[in-house]
Amino acid sequence: MASHDFRTPRLFLPSDLAAGAEPGLERNQTNYLQNVLRLGAGDAVLVFNGRDGEWRARLAGEKRRLRLVVEGRTRPQTSAGNLNYAFAPLKHARLDYMVQKSVEMGAAVLAPVLTQHTQVARVNLERMRANVIEAAEQCGVLAVPRVDEPMPFDRWLAALGDDQVVVFCDEEAEVADPFAALALAPDGPTVLLVGPEGGFAEAERRALLERPSVQLSLGPRILRADTAAVAALALVQAVRGDWH
Repeated sequence: MASHDFRTPRLFLPSDLAAGAEPGLERNQTNYLQNVLRLGAGDAVLVFNGRDGEWRARLAGEKRRLRLVVEGRTRPQTSAGNLNYAFAPLKHARLDYMVQKSVEMGAAVLAPVLTQHTQVARVNLERMRANVIEAAEQCGVLAVPRVDEPMPFDRWLAALGDDQVVVFCDEEAEVADPFAALALAPDGPTVLLVGPEGGFAEAERRALLERPSVQLSLGPRILRADTAAVAALALVQAVRGDWH
């Protein structure tokens, strides 16, 4: 596989990509290329759509009619992996941070879950998806994670497949060593669940333990939910994911 090019700007475009294609640019993308990056005709841009891999394109045309011309593919499409990340939504900037880091860490699905102690009732999915795309553009990600609609905890849990193993962060985990706990987990696709800062309700904890699951300890310190997300994603990827 070709090495990553982090010097050339990257853009996500929903259009199909192929040599010779001229995918359209949105107004904000044109403004970003021209007025922020100061690019013009002849300059290179990397483009991807989450389906066709990464392609090198050139800017062409005049300032008011700037367009892209796709030249050739630089990297083939990669798979999204099988790590689903579910979480109790946070407020504003902390949610932005958590979404961006989950994309960087290789989550394939982002699923907001409304638990009993969740402090945020409404989730701005458009903003979440914008943060997903921005993180993918900046970090060379080709498989753009899916963002699911928020679901109440009970409905979310009932919708999981029987073979999916839920790894949930819990300060009451019986096994203190997170690596040991993950090593003992049954085989199956992994779903990581990070709850709210108030913790899981006892009924929610019982429901999780009634299905294939792992209680994951994150050490002796109390972590905020966005910090816990990064720590848990790193542990799961190291033991059960694509770091292993």
